Amino acid sequence: MVWGGICIQGRTELVVVNGGSVNAARYINDILHPVVRPFAGAIGHDFILMHDNARPHTARITRQYLDRETIEVMEWPARSPDLNPIEHVWDLISRRIAGRNTAPQTIQQLTQALLQEWMAIPQYMIRRLIISMRSMRNRCRECITARGGTTSY
Repeated sequence: MVWGGICIQGRTELVVVNGGSVNAARYINDILHPVVRPFAGAIGHDFILMHDNARPHTARITRQYLDRETIEVMEWPARSPDLNPIEHVWDLISRRIAGRNTAPQTIQQLTQALLQEWMAIPQYMIRRLIISMRSMRNRCRECITARGGTTSY
């Protein structure tokens, strides 16, 4: 599994979690505690975590950890990955790797390609993407209210 975080001011390191699926404990120990917590501290009181409704994200121990660390989490509509700006970043990275002359042949090569492409995305592109989705909180609320149906966006 690959995890990364973005915001107008910057991005987190890219985290590649090897060795099986990610449960709530791994999500906390491999991502939230070592990466999100310090990143949130650097951003300050405006930090809001956007993650989807995957089980590791919504597990009781994850919610307790986030509450204890006072990390605000945006309410997220089910089955709505297209609302999250990071999905556009993953798409860009995927297209860049697919467009390489030589495709990665091993996990190590794929990891290296992911890390290179993550760092190659100019911050102004991430900033522009996020600004274009500034009304994200309103979009999510409207999507939740519409129960995943049509919204004004």
